[in-house]
Amino acid sequence: MTAILEPLLRSPALDRHIEALLRARDDERRRREQFWHDMADDTKMEFINGEVIVHSPATLRHCDAVLSLAQLLNAYVRGAQLGRVASEKLLISLTRNDYEPDICFFGREKAAPLEPGQLRFPAPDMVVEVISQSTEERDRGVKMEDYAEHGVGEYWIVDPDAETIEQYLLREGAYYLAVKLREGNIAGAVVPGFTIPVRAVFDPEENLAALKQIMEG
Repeated sequence: MTAILEPLLRSPALDRHIEALLRARDDERRRREQFWHDMADDTKMEFINGEVIVHSPATLRHCDAVLSLAQLLNAYVRGAQLGRVASEKLLISLTRNDYEPDICFFGREKAAPLEPGQLRFPAPDMVVEVISQSTEERDRGVKMEDYAEHGVGEYWIVDPDAETIEQYLLREGAYYLAVKLREGNIAGAVVPGFTIPVRAVFDPEENLAALKQIMEG
C-alpha cells in the first residue's frame, strides 16, 4: 500500500489528485447502486472495479463440477451442522466489488444472522471458483486479491478441463498455494473434517460414492 501511495504523497498536485479520486469513487458508487437496482434473477452478473460483468453461458463440464462439489460440501456441512453452503446467484458484496461465486461456505458465526430474503451477503469463510476461459484471469487476479483482503480463509480454484483442484489458504493477508491435485484426497481447512476424493468432483460414479459415504456418516 505504501509503495502505491508514495508517488502520490510526494506530488505537488496531491490535492488535485485526491479530488479526482474522490470524484471517480463517487461516480463508481452511483453505478454500483444502479447495478444493484438492475440485477436480474436469471443472469449471472458481477460488479468489478466499476464495471458490470455479464457472464456467458457455462459449459456442461463446468456446471457438472459446480454441482458435484456443491452437493458434497452441502451434504457434509448440513450433516455436521457447520453452517451454510450456497452456489451461484448469491451476491457477495465486498467493500468495492460484488461477486457471485460458484460455491461459498459460511461458518456458524457468519451464517447465523443471514436472512431468507437477504439479497447481498458479506465475505464468506470459503469460496470456490470453477474457472473457464472467460473467467480465469479474474478468478486468479482481482477476485483472489479481494477475497484475501476481506479475510476469506480458504479459496479453491477448480479447473474442469484439466480436472484439477488448487487449494489456497490465507496467511498474513495473502493466499499461498497449499496443494494442487488431480488425484488423491483433498482436505478442507476452514470446513473441519471435510475430505473428499478429487475425482469425486469430475467423475459421476466417484461423486455418488463419496456422497453416499458422507450421508452414511
